[in-house]
Amino acid sequence: MEFVKDLVSVITPVYNAERFLEKTFKSIINQTYKNIEIVLVDDCSKDSSAEIIRRFISEGISIVYHLQDINRGAGVARNKALKLAKGQYVAFLDSDDVWLPQKIERQLALMKEKKAGFSYAAIEMIDENGKQIKSKRNIKESCDYKYLLRNTIIATSTVVIDRNILDDFRMPLRRSGQDYATWLMLLRDGEIAYGINEVLSWYRVIKGSLSANKLKSIKQVWEIQTQEEHIPKLCVLLNLCFFIINGLKKYLF
Repeated sequence: MEFVKDLVSVITPVYNAERFLEKTFKSIINQTYKNIEIVLVDDCSKDSSAEIIRRFISEGISIVYHLQDINRGAGVARNKALKLAKGQYVAFLDSDDVWLPQKIERQLALMKEKKAGFSYAAIEMIDENGKQIKSKRNIKESCDYKYLLRNTIIATSTVVIDRNILDDFRMPLRRSGQDYATWLMLLRDGEIAYGINEVLSWYRVIKGSLSANKLKSIKQVWEIQTQEEHIPKLCVLLNLCFFIINGLKKYLF
């Protein structure tokens, strides 16, 4: 497939996102880099998400919209969006997160400087009302496969991928944890991901979800590393020890 040069396709799965969708859209529209299309896959929302999307389309915003026939989960929705996306670059943004205005411009500049296919950035955590609950999470300014086996430094809503370098990929079909599995898949053959240690995205924490996610993530890492990366179980146990320690540091300090 031939991608449109320099176009950034923003990949956003939508499910019951009416509370935050407008702020998320506006953070895309307000980017200093303007060569952007928004690719939305609605995973059978039961709220007014579709009406909000139609309003933005009527205002002339470049939006590709697809409604799933049944609810299939964020991974399947993202893969459908990746299939619909025309851009050389794909950038992931969850429907409740927010970008700062220079995010895309800054990351594309870094990728061109490094001739890299993968970039990410630091985040701050906000609550449902947009109030900061955690200050900047520092990140390494480069990350390889081995490092990622023991860390969770790559936040989905910060990732930008150049498909001319990393090809037309799809996420593993997992109900959850597909983002982490994808980053491992893309870095598996020696690719380096480059980061900007400045806050370029706000990650929204929904009440009641954080502790559940931490418990699930341990099982997800085990499954991904043993079943999809085929790493010996003893090595995965060691990786998990580091994973848990680094996760505790991230959320407690």
